[in-house]
Amino acid sequence: MRGVDDVNVWENALIELRDRVRSVKDSNDEIFNRLRFSFDRLDSLEVKNCFLYCSFFPEDYAFSRRELIECWIDEGLIDGLPSREAAYKRGHAIIDRLEKNFLLEKDDRLAAFLAYSIVIPRAKMHDVVRDMAIVSIGPEFGYMIKAGMNLVKLPDEHGWVKDPKKLSLMANDILKVPLSLSPKCSTLSTLILSSNSNLSEIPESFFGEMLTLKVLDLSSTAVETLPTSISKLKNLSTLRLQLCKKLKYLPSLANLKGLKKLDLYKAGIEVVPQGMGMLISLEYLDLLFCPNLKEIPIGILLNLSSLQYLAVCFLRETTIVRNFEEVARLKKLETLECNFDGIQDFNYFVNKFKDFERAITYSLLVGSVEDRLRRSKHELVITGCEIGEKCIVLPNKLEDLSIIGLKNMGSSLSKIALLEKANELKACNIRSCEEIECVVELDSSSSSSLRCPVFDKLEELWLSQLPRLCELVRVEGEATPPHVFSNLKELCVVSCSGIRKLLPLELLQALQNLESITVYFCHQMQEIIASLDSDASSSDKFTFTFPKLRELCLFSLPQLKSICSAKGVMVCNSIEKIEMVGCPKLKRIPVQLPQLDNGQPSPPPHLREIWIGASSKEWWESLEWDHPNAKNLLQPFLKY
Repeated sequence: MRGVDDVNVWENALIELRDRVRSVKDSNDEIFNRLRFSFDRLDSLEVKNCFLYCSFFPEDYAFSRRELIECWIDEGLIDGLPSREAAYKRGHAIIDRLEKNFLLEKDDRLAAFLAYSIVIPRAKMHDVVRDMAIVSIGPEFGYMIKAGMNLVKLPDEHGWVKDPKKLSLMANDILKVPLSLSPKCSTLSTLILSSNSNLSEIPESFFGEMLTLKVLDLSSTAVETLPTSISKLKNLSTLRLQLCKKLKYLPSLANLKGLKKLDLYKAGIEVVPQGMGMLISLEYLDLLFCPNLKEIPIGILLNLSSLQYLAVCFLRETTIVRNFEEVARLKKLETLECNFDGIQDFNYFVNKFKDFERAITYSLLVGSVEDRLRRSKHELVITGCEIGEKCIVLPNKLEDLSIIGLKNMGSSLSKIALLEKANELKACNIRSCEEIECVVELDSSSSSSLRCPVFDKLEELWLSQLPRLCELVRVEGEATPPHVFSNLKELCVVSCSGIRKLLPLELLQALQNLESITVYFCHQMQEIIASLDSDASSSDKFTFTFPKLRELCLFSLPQLKSICSAKGVMVCNSIEKIEMVGCPKLKRIPVQLPQLDNGQPSPPPHLREIWIGASSKEWWESLEWDHPNAKNLLQPFLKY
């Protein structure tokens, strides 16, 4: 009912909800019926189907937004839109709607631990909501969901629901499909067998009665070959085989004229599937990180004229020039994802195809990249290379840059020639670069050098595993640094063992847009906001204002003594989450509590939770507070 302000609608909803509760006796049914009420109030069948699909995953499974939206697109739940980008926007809107109605929940803690590399927004279904979807609603739609149930074999034919439309057997322990099993599923459109890691063989007869199958997912299984009977699935539109590392051979795909998606990410194939060049409807092709695939035959890519999404490795032995020219002629291409062996090949590509106006999004990976990011519309990942004197040509409109494990980078990001022209950069991730001592280095002797335009638009900054990092901003001479990081929203510092003070006082005025501060495993960190030299003798109070700060997450900081000066307070009325785990020397949380009209303090209006860890109860009791009622007011928000 969120967003509904019509009194008549509310009164009618109350009648409906009371009728539901009166009509049941069992307590589980009562819970399900109240949740079913929320489901029934969803505004369209599209949103309802998208919600139900979330129950196909195992219990407590945290799916990324991209993963979920891709599944919705594969199922045709998001359809009829002019582009893949439009479908993604619609998908994000549906997830937002489900989260606002509490039918999905954000998985914040998992996202925080991903800060070693990149934080990827994830969501999951609450166990009870999932049970309601599976037990109370799924059967009405013809769904059979047995995901994550530790099954060691497929249900026999008597164990299948009558005329199933969608079947999820994801994340079980199924070893094989019986040779004699040929389920009669004349209406089945979706079959998910992914994440059965030991499933190695599928007999010819298995797909015999599944001629209506549209989506087949065998990802993360041990299959070595697919039965030739898969060629008879003429209605198949999606074939997902990602992470099938033992898969060497695919039968001919020439008859699958309706196939729109072929996902072979990190599969073990040695040659492209026979007949792939005849897939005139193919819109999505992922051949990224297939280590045994050495060549894409000439003409294959050019024949796939319907391609909207292409992910492929351009390594030196794959005749780069030829494949580049074919990619450039794909007129419907919206998203291009490429892996390059080294900087020379990457530079050739960018120089030859400098204008990326036609490709709405791109993700370019250079060097020994082990995984993809796919967070932003225009991103570049460089890892395992030695820059030295080599010049790197940056593509147009670069928004997201990750630099991982590079040598000869120098002591400061602001001195790296690579970044000089990255004026559209919004996200920057620096990891495992041993020479980095600071992010920005400025010289006050020259007014022009006090500007650092590459960071003017930066919104997200992740720094991890930088052993020499000791400060964010270094100013040579006596001067106040300019408004560096004035658009910064997220700051994440992880496993930087040398840094002791995170934010210099001179920088605070520029950080008015900061929404999230995350500091993990920085074992020498002593202060979040550096204290004034005269702080100990001064009687004045200092106020540090962060008007948009939502999250303050501090984890495993054994030397952390203070968040700010002893007489300082932090005004952050937008705070939603505070996490302080493994900070034994911290004696004070200086968050200023808002005051009511009667002068009494109250919790911050948006505060949801305070995580302190199961072993920190005594530490919580020993904390000092600026107001005697503060601990009691915040006690209800504690989570262990």
